Amino acid sequence: MAEENKRTRRANGESAIYFGKDGRWHARVPMGYKDDGTPYRRHITRPTRKELVEEVRRLEKQRDQGSAQQPGKPWTVEKWLQHWVENIAKPVVSENTYDGYEVAVRVHLVPGIGKHRLDRLEPEHLESLYRRMQANGQRKAGTAHQAHRTARTALGEAVRRGYAAKNAAALAKPPRMEEDETEVEPYSLHEIKRLLVEARRHRNSARWMLALALGLRQGETLGLRWCDVDLENEYLKLRRNRLRPRYEHGCAETAPCGRKAGYCPDRVQVRRETKNTKSRAGRRVVPLPGPLIVMLRSHAEEQARERKVAGDLWVESDYVFTKPLGGPLSPNTDYHEWKRLLQAAEVRSARLHDARHTAATVLMLLRVPDRVIDLIMGWEPGTSARMRARYQHVPDVMFKEVAGMIAEAIWGPMPAPPVDKDQDNEV
Repeated sequence: MAEENKRTRRANGESAIYFGKDGRWHARVPMGYKDDGTPYRRHITRPTRKELVEEVRRLEKQRDQGSAQQPGKPWTVEKWLQHWVENIAKPVVSENTYDGYEVAVRVHLVPGIGKHRLDRLEPEHLESLYRRMQANGQRKAGTAHQAHRTARTALGEAVRRGYAAKNAAALAKPPRMEEDETEVEPYSLHEIKRLLVEARRHRNSARWMLALALGLRQGETLGLRWCDVDLENEYLKLRRNRLRPRYEHGCAETAPCGRKAGYCPDRVQVRRETKNTKSRAGRRVVPLPGPLIVMLRSHAEEQARERKVAGDLWVESDYVFTKPLGGPLSPNTDYHEWKRLLQAAEVRSARLHDARHTAATVLMLLRVPDRVIDLIMGWEPGTSARMRARYQHVPDVMFKEVAGMIAEAIWGPMPAPPVDKDQDNEV
């Protein structure tokens, strides 16, 4: 009876574990079927039962996910990258990080090096791919760097699991990144005031002041809900980010609409609207200046009027900044509204993220302590100095002020310019 039960368990795909005469623990793990339809098993041995059970579980997980290797069939780079991006990276990284990995794998790495065996991939294969990507200016160095970082992460996991002896991407030399000659120029106080005047004529005017005055990221602002805003105590809580939506076709396969998924009349959103901030520093409390509180109160009243006019068409969402009929704003729509605001205010064009540079620079000009700036901007303590160097820009007026202080310290107070007593100074 015991032997019959053992055979039944093996037939159902369970692993057989036993203690051998050699003083070690052994297991036979069913791993599926070969291409010819015959089943095959992996025989493993470990000195302790605990180690053996851990290895059995790992192999069974690979088998159930369909990523187990067949005997005599080592991984190709293509098969490993596709398995890694979908089964290993996707469950644990953010949506935006996964998007970057997926594009690098599908567009660049698989067509370029996918046919190589994983255990025989060399750094030169990757370096040749980077050169081909940049040939004739087809791709920027940054695109090759993205492919390089993706390959390094994926191959590092393969090395950790014993599928490759070395990480070829860690040994390969990525292309040189040229320094961007265009320095970010934050908006001056004069330009901010012009934007404020023009923003009052637009919907969601407070949205732009949150960016210019407090440096909120686009995702943070669009993900803000009224439950996060405390106008009585004059602060708001930042806890989540609005994600860029992604859609799939909702039309029937027998009658496709012929459009891209985002324009399908029956489109289905497949990405969640928001996600929590990825760092502890990002989850923060930000103080609200008095004029911004007034703008937010006015915005709440305007939103209530829009809700009343829309009636049953209103999409209730509790977001602070919404579409005219409610519901969360799309990041793409928000970007184009920013560009229209700049044009209407007759202010030079710049990225939306440059508003964050502007806020960080203004806080520096106001002599706000670095620790407070880090808290407002949501910078991690370990990287805050680097982030301040990146986002805070020293304007010419500050250089002139420092030059005057140096002159006075070394040469003494500068004499006042002579006045011509015979000059007629009357207006």
